[in-house]
Order: sequence, then structure tokens, then C-alpha cells
Amino acid sequence: MTPGPATSLRLHAVSNAPAPTGLGASAVTFDRVYDEHAEFVWRSIRRLGVDESAADDVLQQVFLVVHRRLPEFAGASSTRTWLFGILLRVVREHRRTLHRKSPHLRGGEGGDDDLARIPDASTASNPEQALSQAEASRVITELLDELEDDKRAVFVMAELEQMTAPEIAEALGMDAPAVYSRLRAARTDFERAAAAYRRRGLGGKR
Repeated sequence: MTPGPATSLRLHAVSNAPAPTGLGASAVTFDRVYDEHAEFVWRSIRRLGVDESAADDVLQQVFLVVHRRLPEFAGASSTRTWLFGILLRVVREHRRTLHRKSPHLRGGEGGDDDLARIPDASTASNPEQALSQAEASRVITELLDELEDDKRAVFVMAELEQMTAPEIAEALGMDAPAVYSRLRAARTDFERAAAAYRRRGLGGKR
């Protein structure tokens, strides 16, 4: 799944706006950051529990912050680590706002039909593979919904995006031992959720 055309059009105006100036202005351009990392940001937004119907707007908010803060980025960390720290804060604020409006919501915001649309079928070699990818993504997202937000973030970064413990620690503002501890707890909770899912039967409803 990639950012939609509406987001690209809105962000076009941002990319052509005068960049903020300040000490330590980065040589990395906004267009380059967007082109190279928009899909990573989109995936992470969805995996952190944002409904597809809202992901476009959340993606836009992330890159608005990126545009404003890009001159502060000195390259001390990887671009991806820096971006994850930003998108995590934006996603958390989005979900807090959503839950204030609809306190009954927990975990992911969408239903089963929404979850099934996560994969990009164009990457599949045939309809059967596309269906398999859709089911796998639906199940993973359902299991991620069982994790607490802090554990979910660490699990997504480590297990799905293959980020290192130092990168995760920097993105989350914590030390490496705390990352390892939280990741162990997240893996335990994920495996427990997976075992419960298997007991219900593949494709079963909660």
C-alpha cells in the first residue's frame, strides 16, 4: 500500500514552499526524504494501528513536521530512525484524539474488510498469492492490535522493519536494555495472541 494521490498533491505544495532556515540546516532535501521513505512511513502508520481511511491525513501530518524540522536534522542518526520518532508522536496524538471522540475503540480503528486491503496485490505473482498475502497481513494486524501501544511500536520496529536496538532506543528516547526488555515482553504477548488465534481456527472471529 502506498500513499494516495491526494497526499502527493497536498505535499507538492509543501515541497515547493520555502524551507525553514536555521542553524545546522541539513543538505538533505524534503523531496528526497519523501521519495525514499514515504512507503516506510505509510507502512509504519498502518502497523501502529491507524485506519486506512485516516492514514493519508496522518502521513501528511508527519511530513509537515518533517518539512518544518528538516533543518534541525544533522544526520547524527539514520533518516529512518529520525522519521520513526516523528511518526510515532503524530500517530499517538491521532489515536489519542480519536479515542477521546470514540472511547470504545481499542487497538486498530478499522474492521476486517479494512485489514484485508493492507497488502499491495501488484507484488503478488498470481491471485492465489495475493489472497495469501492479504490473509497474512490481516492476521498480523489483528495480532498487533492485541499489543499495548509501547510494545507494539518496539515490535514493529524490530520484527517488521528490522531496525536495530540502538536505532529503536534513539527513536523512542530510551536505553538499549529497556528496548530489549520491552521487545521480549512484546514477543511474549504476540506469541500468546498468535496461540489464541490458532485455537480459534485460522480466519475465525473473536
